[in-house]
Amino acid sequence: MKRILTGIAAIGVLAAGFAIAQTNGAPQAGAKVRGVRARMIKELNLSATQKQQAKSIFQSARQTAQPLAQQLKQDRAALTAAIQAGDSAKIQQVSTEMGSLRGNVLAVRSQAMAKFYAVLTPDQKTKAEEFRQKAQQVLGKGIGE
Repeated sequence: MKRILTGIAAIGVLAAGFAIAQTNGAPQAGAKVRGVRARMIKELNLSATQKQQAKSIFQSARQTAQPLAQQLKQDRAALTAAIQAGDSAKIQQVSTEMGSLRGNVLAVRSQAMAKFYAVLTPDQKTKAEEFRQKAQQVLGKGIGE
């Protein structure tokens, strides 16, 4: 069960990391994640209903993560200012807040992937696990471990 949840989280990071990529100011990374998600959806051979459910799930997650992404953007600016001012206490405070926000974004994305995983057939779940393993090989160990 732990391995399945780890797999879901890894797929979540890969397939739904769009908001995190946006918060880091890296639209190209977001495009890559969308490409990975599109390949995964194609490989899973989703039905029209499943595709619509997936779209709804991921749109909802994006909307939920949007305020968190905006706060991360503001915190990055505050962190930069604290670094430039040499304010160690502020650096620690903002860094801690950013870590918590990133954790919240990851939780939103992982919950979305859990919902997506729930609409898959057993065969599609097997394919999703295979896809996760391939992605792990390409991206390196550490994701989901």
